[in-house]
Amino acid sequence: MTEPKRLRAATPGDVRAAADALGAAFQHDPVMSWILPDEHRRAVGLPRFFGTMARHIFFPADASDLAVRPDGSVAGAALWTPPERQPAASAELRVVPGLIRAFGRRVGAGRTVGDLLKQHHPSTPHWYLAMIGTRPEDRGAGYGHTLLRSRLDRIDAEGAAAYLESSNPDNVPYYERFGFTVTDEIRIPGGPPLWLMWRAARA
Repeated sequence: MTEPKRLRAATPGDVRAAADALGAAFQHDPVMSWILPDEHRRAVGLPRFFGTMARHIFFPADASDLAVRPDGSVAGAALWTPPERQPAASAELRVVPGLIRAFGRRVGAGRTVGDLLKQHHPSTPHWYLAMIGTRPEDRGAGYGHTLLRSRLDRIDAEGAAAYLESSNPDNVPYYERFGFTVTDEIRIPGGPPLWLMWRAARA
């Protein structure tokens, strides 16, 4: 019998572990590969990016979860913001130095993606799944399913909606199995597409 996957709430001390897991998960993501085309630079920059966002935007919202292996190490992470905890303008300013360190000369490309996502972000109150991923060696082991299902169960108990952007076409059917539907497909100027996905509140 397969052992149930363990989750725990992310704490400030987990920034590095979550950043490393997400950095590995997104190493071959189409959008991240467009922002940082050089594979080595991407391997260095992505943990810096995810660490910056976790530290200043997502962990302070107290809604991010970690998937934990039997030995206690982090296999994956899901970074959420609840409807009532949108990032403050001051937090968005604090991420700027980290984004510059993460993206270097490609910080403009990162800003282009961020601005496009803000432009299309829905105004209806919702839980926002900004980032979810597991380390490549842990894919298929159920960590991602547990991360998503656990939080969605709580969202359903609140009668709330949820939203995400998929940067990889392979993941769209996966999210659809959890009740998300594609509401739009947008394209980064000069770059790959993204799929906007909404999950209506359950009665």
